[in-house]
Amino acid sequence: MDFSDGVNILYGDNAQGKTNILESIYMSATTKSHRGSKDKEVIKFGFEECHIKTLLDKEGLGRRVDMHLRSGKSKGIAVDQVRLKRATELLGLLKVVLFSPEDLSIIKNAPSERRRFINSELCQLDSIYTYNLESYNRIVDQRNKLLKEIFENHDYKETIFVWDMQLVSFGKKIIERRREFVEQLNVIIKDIHKSLSGGKEELVIKYDPNVNEKEFEKTLSKNLERDIHLKSTSAGPHKDDISFFINGMDVRTYGSQGQQRTVALSLKLAEIELVKIVAGDNPVLLLDDVLSELDVNRQNHLLDRIGDIQTIITCTGLDDFVNARFEYDKVFKVVEGNVTMEN
Repeated sequence: MDFSDGVNILYGDNAQGKTNILESIYMSATTKSHRGSKDKEVIKFGFEECHIKTLLDKEGLGRRVDMHLRSGKSKGIAVDQVRLKRATELLGLLKVVLFSPEDLSIIKNAPSERRRFINSELCQLDSIYTYNLESYNRIVDQRNKLLKEIFENHDYKETIFVWDMQLVSFGKKIIERRREFVEQLNVIIKDIHKSLSGGKEELVIKYDPNVNEKEFEKTLSKNLERDIHLKSTSAGPHKDDISFFINGMDVRTYGSQGQQRTVALSLKLAEIELVKIVAGDNPVLLLDDVLSELDVNRQNHLLDRIGDIQTIITCTGLDDFVNARFEYDKVFKVVEGNVTMEN
């Protein structure tokens, strides 16, 4: 598929493969599916492997990303036909912002959804954060394995401090960077949400770290017996969350569905601006059947802010766009996985 650098429409009935195309683009940028799927779940039923080839125009230079997914094996990734040693080396080459109907529920969903949002954004913008997060998650896994062993044999208890020291070291860096990220987001999102709400609402995002970085080591020690019993690490940034307040009111608890959706939209619009500011780069915007979930006012705010960003939109039909006098550059029809360009 040869996309325009403007607005591209993918339309067709449900379950025809439109989202698969966005998923491929998202994976070529982030190495992961936006649906949280495992690699084997991305591969077509009845097949053992799949390939994604993405060609980019990056600052006037042609770049190529190849991704090879194999059932039961780690993925292979190459940039300009040079194989990457680690998948995370790909992050930052292509920056994307994806907005799907599921994102409209990010405010009221589980904390893991909001952590995924933070991690997805920061990993595209900050390679040091990516390294720290990858290291931290690996250490949590190792510590949890040790906790299970200690539960069976307390003689292993003396070795837990080795993992705790590393956990605290990487955990502190993650907490500090997330706090900075939320501060950056607040500066941008304030005006966006005020505009969306007609000047009536002021939105503030609050970072809720699970543990104070200065108390992290002490907390791990205090929780050790409980962790052994649970066979799991109960404190650390892998339990973090963020909260949203409108005029001082907690949106998750007291906000209407309309307010929660407006906050979710503000969050995505702020994400676009943050990529522009921090990376000095325009992201590719992927809108997966989300316009049908928004009222006309929120649709207009989203479309007005697209500007010069390459955008790829999925929808079931073109009528809504024609009626709204929507301007687009290329139209593709998707039927049973086959794509036809219509203009």
